[in-house]
Amino acid sequence: MPDSSRAEQLAEAIERMSPVTPNLRNVCEMLVVDVAGLCVAARGLDYIDAAKAALDPGGPCTAIGHAGGFDPAGAAILNGTAAHGEDFDDTFEGGPVHAGAVILPAVLATAERHALSGADALRGIAVGLEVTCRLSTVIPKAVHKAGFHPTAVFGAIGAAAGVAAAMRLGRAETVNALGIAGSMASGIIEYLTEGTWTKRLHPGWAAQSGYRAAMLAKTGFIGPRTVLEGKHGLFQGFAHAKDGDWSALLDGFGTRWVSETIAFKPYACGTMTHPYIDCARRMKAEGIKAEQVAAIDCDTAEGYVHRLWEPLADKQRVPNGYAGKFSIPYCIAAGLVLGDAGFDAFTNERAADPRLQSVAAKVRYRIDPNDPYPKRFTGHIRATLTDGRVVEHRQPHFRGGASEPLSREEIEAKCVSNAVHGGWSKDRARSLAAFARRAFSGEHLDLTPFRG
Repeated sequence: MPDSSRAEQLAEAIERMSPVTPNLRNVCEMLVVDVAGLCVAARGLDYIDAAKAALDPGGPCTAIGHAGGFDPAGAAILNGTAAHGEDFDDTFEGGPVHAGAVILPAVLATAERHALSGADALRGIAVGLEVTCRLSTVIPKAVHKAGFHPTAVFGAIGAAAGVAAAMRLGRAETVNALGIAGSMASGIIEYLTEGTWTKRLHPGWAAQSGYRAAMLAKTGFIGPRTVLEGKHGLFQGFAHAKDGDWSALLDGFGTRWVSETIAFKPYACGTMTHPYIDCARRMKAEGIKAEQVAAIDCDTAEGYVHRLWEPLADKQRVPNGYAGKFSIPYCIAAGLVLGDAGFDAFTNERAADPRLQSVAAKVRYRIDPNDPYPKRFTGHIRATLTDGRVVEHRQPHFRGGASEPLSREEIEAKCVSNAVHGGWSKDRARSLAAFARRAFSGEHLDLTPFRG
């Protein structure tokens, strides 16, 4: 056994971390805005109704947009599922992972249940985000290739770290929380086959797993300290490898915050589809119509072919709107035909639209061995028109990410639009942005105004 495991080194770094930077605090506040708006947008949808019906009502914690209270795990499940359900939530270039949809539901539920201060909640959210994002870069792409969802796997560990940090657990308790969470991590990507709902549940499940792991550790339950690098540890189980770049996890932890670069989505679909949508929208802005397109060829990264391109025939004719979110051919069609890829682009009725199906059927790909994924997400379209002309566009980065971030005003406007979509008034929706500005300053968080 090693003298000091990776989990012990991580717990030590958390204990010694520097104060949260103003930039990271701003990111955390924007995540509150973004996640809350998405929770309201998803309320009343079929998968949220089903998840809510499976939970026992009653408790001190808030599921944003829903009446009554829940226990911490229930609130975490419902908020995490709603935040990620429409695939409109934050992402981290380099992972990719959706850290905010896991960490905020876990820490906010903890803060309500245990009457934590805003400062404690901020500390927990910052730590949880950082752990989740950094873990995703230890062995890039391997977890996805093995058939698992990195957000679900790394999110459980990040949530445990975040809850432990918010609760000010000791170093040994934090190590146990990480060890316990390793046995709670899960999430296969078989949802891709038929566009089913399980991916939507992954962040909520990871959030409640992190909470439960930290509470078990607090009461003395013991987990393996070699949970990350061990012979039967997290990476061996989910990436089929354990020799990763551990400096990506540990170097500068608590002083250099990679989570300051968390990206916010402009479109309600899979992250790597976004640059392709931007290219398609440029074609539309040039006046090119769907019926003018004879063929579309795209350069792409090998790392996400199995999720977003194959089986190609299925991606060219998706079975439902949710499956369309994970099809680059369909998303290109949405960008060209609709000029956007918001909620309306991914209904079942829209997925059956002959105009979108016709364009998607003409989209093909070739692997670019020099594509920088996962460090950067890029897009490319080379369209051959029926008159023989060729139109080509490239997008070298993810819009909403580090190279072209959305402003706070844009994120607040997105929140208002999403909350109105979910049935709230604009004034009530704007109160979410006002809450985010003061959330980490008070004696304790109060989310009860956002119930119902």
